Amino acid sequence: MSFFLLYQPQVQADGSVIGAEALLRWRHPKFGLVSPADFIPVAEQSGQILPVGAWVLSTAGQTLAHWLQVPALARLTLSVNVSARQFLQADFVDQVAAVVHEFGLNPSRLKLELTESTLIHDMNDIVQKMQQLRALGVGCALDDFGTGFSSLGYLKKLPLDQLKIDQTFVRDVLTDPSDAAIARTVLQLGESLGLSVIAEGVETSGQRDFLLENHCRFFQGYLFSRPLSLVDFETYAGKYRSS
Repeated sequence: MSFFLLYQPQVQADGSVIGAEALLRWRHPKFGLVSPADFIPVAEQSGQILPVGAWVLSTAGQTLAHWLQVPALARLTLSVNVSARQFLQADFVDQVAAVVHEFGLNPSRLKLELTESTLIHDMNDIVQKMQQLRALGVGCALDDFGTGFSSLGYLKKLPLDQLKIDQTFVRDVLTDPSDAAIARTVLQLGESLGLSVIAEGVETSGQRDFLLENHCRFFQGYLFSRPLSLVDFETYAGKYRSS
């Protein structure tokens, strides 16, 4: 099957690029591009998410190894989405370690994004794996925060590095007082727990300004860039690199 990755820039307030999120896409030979919302649940149910997830992780390793050789890209991070089924494999940490060693990576440049659905499973196992990843030097972010099952109790236990404000809250942050309150709360929570916070789905300067006023430092969304091919992302990042 024709899977490929796109890369959406993650930026600081001034627009300088600090990294990217790797986004999985599938081009079907008959139907063309298939939405991830359609094919990822099927891959999860069938178990195909395991080999696909391993391919994504390996491809990310290759990409980071290449960036390490390019001065304008060497400091960038790359975020990889990890499904609950993938993360819960007994040898998942070993898989990550193998990629780090195979490609000679600086592990701090690799970031694993976990969804809240992962947290409904064995918490002790999840915490242990995250601690092992942290010992390896690989960071973890909690994606789509506030949309699922997370609680303050979970956040206290998990050795996270970053929270992501879900785009569903960012979208109406200027018109819906509830979404504005949630965004503020996530930012305050992240600050109090010593976690960085990135807002995704930022599409307007008004949204960015609201988030800036509430001390958000990192952003991702169409205001800055759509997901790009690797070549186009590298060009974009080289132009808007952070110092």
